[in-house]
Amino acid sequence: MRVLIADDSVLLREGLALILADGGHEVVGGVGDGEALVSEALRLRPDVVVADIRMPPSHTDEGLRATTRIRAQWPEAPILLLSQYVVAGYLPELLADGGGALGYLLKDRVTDVVEFLDALERIASGGVVLDPEVVAQLLTRRSHDSRLAALSERERQVLA
Repeated sequence: MRVLIADDSVLLREGLALILADGGHEVVGGVGDGEALVSEALRLRPDVVVADIRMPPSHTDEGLRATTRIRAQWPEAPILLLSQYVVAGYLPELLADGGGALGYLLKDRVTDVVEFLDALERIASGGVVLDPEVVAQLLTRRSHDSRLAALSERERQVLA
């Protein structure tokens, strides 16, 4: 499998490259910002793009925005987004196009190499991979939201 890695941390990029090479995969490139990610992904058309959500310059969601731009021009682009923190709020934007071949994992999952490589294979095959902690947070949030929705208007006023 041909993989493009996008992360502003050279250490993480190189570590992922070693893991992928040991797993029999070819790393076709490594970039450190969103602009380079978009151009290289569209130029190389790898089997999977592995990208950090938070990249320079603001370190907020440049990686996510870059992959959204990639999917706008290459709708079936297989993308695995990595994040240091659980941010369930990214899910609606990630899944907005309704396509598959997407993943969102915490960087800690990379330490389980077999699980990480399996996730890449599933994404390359068109599947969707979501980190269990992200799903748990999303379900907890929905449960909380539904309890608020069940309140009467007066109960909401009192709560406010």
